[in-house]
Amino acid sequence: MLYAYLGLKKGYLFMYNLVQFLGFSWIFVNMTVRLFILGQDSFYDTFHTIADMMYFCQMMAVAEVMNPLVGVVKTGVFPAMIQVVGRNVILFVIFGSLEEMQNKAVVFFVFYLWSTIEIFRYPFYMLACIDTDWKLLTWLRYSIWMPLYPLGVLAEAIAVIQSLPIFDETRLYSIPLPTVLGSSFSFSFTLKIYLALMFLGLFINFRHLFNGRGGELTPGRGK
Repeated sequence: MLYAYLGLKKGYLFMYNLVQFLGFSWIFVNMTVRLFILGQDSFYDTFHTIADMMYFCQMMAVAEVMNPLVGVVKTGVFPAMIQVVGRNVILFVIFGSLEEMQNKAVVFFVFYLWSTIEIFRYPFYMLACIDTDWKLLTWLRYSIWMPLYPLGVLAEAIAVIQSLPIFDETRLYSIPLPTVLGSSFSFSFTLKIYLALMFLGLFINFRHLFNGRGGELTPGRGK
């Protein structure tokens, strides 16, 4: 019974990571090809070309919060939640809700940085499910995030900053208030708080990833 459970768990994790790897690989390759063919023009229609696949991958990524919660994997819940919730706020709230944001170049940089990180992360976990260690992939998985993760957060922060005047103008998601308190509670104020929390999340996840890197790449540790 235990062996059947372990086999089922490995099969589920392998297929999940494979599907995510294929999804983000499609995004990365598609964006790279369009960049070479169209140059800077590809920046401005990235959302309309890539969004459906990114929606799919990010909805699937909710499993990365659920898996440690139910004990399928032993990784921490909080770091996974920071990344998944943070990305979904950018994707569904900032880009998905505001048509004015969908043609901005920042969409390209956010999507490209996300996909570049994931085309190394998911195959690493996929191979781990079958007890396979490819040293080059392991090094890339635990090293490439060091420049890309902060750049990704910076691109996300730029997207939030660019969206603030749009939320103020459209009053989207603003909460009406009694006259004595003012006309409404602007959603942009919430985003300003979120902006500060993004960099706190960067610090938390950076420390988490750095500790994981030491455990995997330092001889005699993480084995």
